[in-house]
Amino acid sequence: MEPTDLAPNSTPLDLAAGNDTPLAETALLNEPAPLAESAPAPEAAAGFAPRTDFAQLSARAEAVRAEIGKIIVGQADLLELLLTAVLADGHVLLEGVPGVAKTLMAKLLARTLAVPFSRIQFTPDLMPADVLGTSIFRQNTGEFEFRRGPIFASVVLIDEINRAPAKTQSALFEVMEERTVTQDGTTYTMQEPFLVLATQNPVEQEGTYRLPEAQLDRFLFKLRVGYPTLAEEVQILQGHHAGFGGTSLDSVQPILSAADLGALRAQVRQQRVEPNILEYIAKLVGQTRAHKALYLGASPRASLALLNGAKALAALRGRDFVTPEDVQFLAPSVLRHRILLTPEREMEGGTPDEVVQQIVQSVEVPR
Repeated sequence: MEPTDLAPNSTPLDLAAGNDTPLAETALLNEPAPLAESAPAPEAAAGFAPRTDFAQLSARAEAVRAEIGKIIVGQADLLELLLTAVLADGHVLLEGVPGVAKTLMAKLLARTLAVPFSRIQFTPDLMPADVLGTSIFRQNTGEFEFRRGPIFASVVLIDEINRAPAKTQSALFEVMEERTVTQDGTTYTMQEPFLVLATQNPVEQEGTYRLPEAQLDRFLFKLRVGYPTLAEEVQILQGHHAGFGGTSLDSVQPILSAADLGALRAQVRQQRVEPNILEYIAKLVGQTRAHKALYLGASPRASLALLNGAKALAALRGRDFVTPEDVQFLAPSVLRHRILLTPEREMEGGTPDEVVQQIVQSVEVPR
């Protein structure tokens, strides 16, 4: 198998790409395969008796991991964060250098969901109508008809999101936050679920546009996709040498239908969160507005993202309550794209992750 980024197609609007999977049009994937009998959550199996039964959620999550593991080697933490975002109903920005499988990971995650999927390759000449859709005139009826664009899908993979100009970026604002598209005075509501998985390359700046803070704030998580470990890379080479590198994406089967996902999300929303955890989240986010190394702190939307993400992560780990460790684990992914360093800190070589870590260490942990 090859950990390559499968987004080389340079056509302006790539619904097809066709590197290894047919994406010519928004497609409804097959019905999810029947699951084996649900296994108990790890902590439940160890004697912990949760007030809410997350056995079904844990079984589904493990099935998704198994399907993606047919193609991807390693990336366990990244996959856990992606599943957290799916359960928390949030969009994800994946950042990494070419060749670390960020596009492949997004495609595989989409394949495990039996919902409509589309892919858009962002380019400098991409226009808002190429994303949202456009009205065409029907001579036989003498009326305009709105033809929906590729954004009208449940899972939308936006490849190299920072290559589109500001006009196209702003077209995503409404649909990402409000989940509606307004065209010619008519508002169209997106179907549930609606998830945007976007990728960007942090090192190749030529021909790219910096994403505005307002759009970055729409992403629940910004996840960094790193290099594999030595052992993982050896495993990749062994698999490729043995002929497993050509494993088809068709071998990845859908696990969750839209109704399944809706039910799991409803279960996550019922998670117990103690008042001191809410105060802890507010203190963490509030510190970003007072830290001397930051020019811009995080908004209350970050607090909501941290809360929703922590509830989903706790459920994935088999608990029906949120702990401070859940919040600390998610803080970098939630905050790194919502804060801006001062010019002085940037010149010193500081990073948002370092500042977030300092804030996490400075705020008293509730017990």
